Amino acid sequence: MSLPSEPGARHRAVAAGFTARVWGTSGWDAPAPVPGWRARDVVGHLVGWFPEFLTSATGLVLDRGPSPEEDPVAAWQVHADAVQRLLDGPEAATPFQHPMVGAMPLPDAVDRFYTSDVFLHTWDLARATGQDERLDAQTCAEMLDGMTPIEALLRSSGQYGPAVTVPDDADVQTRLLAFIGRDPLGSRGATVTG
Repeated sequence: MSLPSEPGARHRAVAAGFTARVWGTSGWDAPAPVPGWRARDVVGHLVGWFPEFLTSATGLVLDRGPSPEEDPVAAWQVHADAVQRLLDGPEAATPFQHPMVGAMPLPDAVDRFYTSDVFLHTWDLARATGQDERLDAQTCAEMLDGMTPIEALLRSSGQYGPAVTVPDDADVQTRLLAFIGRDPLGSRGATVTG
């Protein structure tokens, strides 16, 4: 079953998947698949970059929770709820104009730049903490199809590591994760569930 296409509903579904992994995490200092990150740093990344990006493009300010160092669960929940209120409320009509990415409807910007990041980092948190790593296959395919033609641009951004080699017959989730520089066939985190 694929994720919803409408940005608000899509964020709700993707954030729910990440939230389930947040609530299932018992070891917040477990190493994450991103070099130098711990599980709490995955949350710290998501609650850290997006509010500044949003404010620079719209002037809107999201509610902030505690630091992910102190309370990663509350930090994530306050943040995720604030993003959902933004998408569901009248602020969704606020003009979005960012110097690096241009102008577009605010919900589309949230979906393209932020919700997709939450989707990918769901795997990072799951891998770090030994939880269910499965992602929506159709969304993985759509993201891989969209990213492959702009690989050079993505690599030059510094946001993605070198692609990891996986077998040609690997499933689409494995190929997407390998494309963005993860090692999906490498060692897992804590005890795997589900």
